[in-house]
Amino acid sequence: MGVIGAGGRMGRAVCAAVRDSHDLELAATVGRGDSLDRLEGVDVAVDFSLPDVVLDHVEWTLAHGIHTIVGTSGVGSGEHERIARWCEAAPGVGAHVVPNFSIAAVMAMKLATDAVCFFQDVEIVEYAGRHKADAPAGTAAQLAGSLRAARDAASLPTDTPSFPQDTATTRGRLVDGIPVHSLRMAGILSRQDVLLTRDHELLTIHFESLDRAAFMPGVLLAIREIASRPGLTVGLERLLDAVVPSRPDGGRRLR
Repeated sequence: MGVIGAGGRMGRAVCAAVRDSHDLELAATVGRGDSLDRLEGVDVAVDFSLPDVVLDHVEWTLAHGIHTIVGTSGVGSGEHERIARWCEAAPGVGAHVVPNFSIAAVMAMKLATDAVCFFQDVEIVEYAGRHKADAPAGTAAQLAGSLRAARDAASLPTDTPSFPQDTATTRGRLVDGIPVHSLRMAGILSRQDVLLTRDHELLTIHFESLDRAAFMPGVLLAIREIASRPGLTVGLERLLDAVVPSRPDGGRRLR
C-alpha cells in the first residue's frame, strides 16, 4: 500500500503503523512535490494531504484502479458526489472517506445520534489544533448531518429559536440546522462535546483524542477492509461490524 502526504504528521504516523503491522507492506510514499506515479502497482492508497489537492489525488488513484482511503480534512458531501461518480467509472474499486478514525469519536457520534430525539436542543462544540485547515471539522459536520437525519426521521423540529442570523458570528455556524462552534487552539489534537438539553437537565457527550496513535487502529481497519467494499463508503462506523468481539461469529478485534 502507499501513503500520500507521507511527510505530514498523520502521514508519518500511518507509515509507522503500517511498518509495525504483521500483514501490511508499505510499498510507496508520496510527499510534497512527488509524482503520483510512485503509487503504480500498489493496491491501496491512504491520503492525508491537503484539502486543495486531495480530490485530484483521488481522481487519479481511482482511475488507476487503486482502492483509496481519504483522511484529509475538508471533504464534504459535495465532494462525496464527485468521488462516487469516479467509483462508478472504476468498477470493483473502493473509496472510503473517513472524517475521523478514532473509535471513541465514532462511539460518541453513535450515542449522540441515538439520544438526540429525546432532547429539545442540541449544539456541538469542537476543538482542534490552531493549524487545522477546516472549520467546522469534518467530524462535526458529519455528526450534524446525522443528528438532523435522526430528527427528521422522527418528525421532530430542527429549528433553533435562539440562533438569530445577526448573531451567527458569535453563536457559531448552523450545519444542517445544528449549531456548531469551532475552537482552534495550541495544544489540542481533537476534541468534541455534544450538548443535549431539555427542561431541567443536560446531557454532555464528550470525546478527546490525546495522541495520533488513537487513529491508527481505525486507519489499519480501513486498509484491511476496503478491497471488500467497492464504491464509496463514508465514515468508519460502517466497518466496525467486522470487529465487534461480542458478535455471534466472534468478530475480529482491532489491532
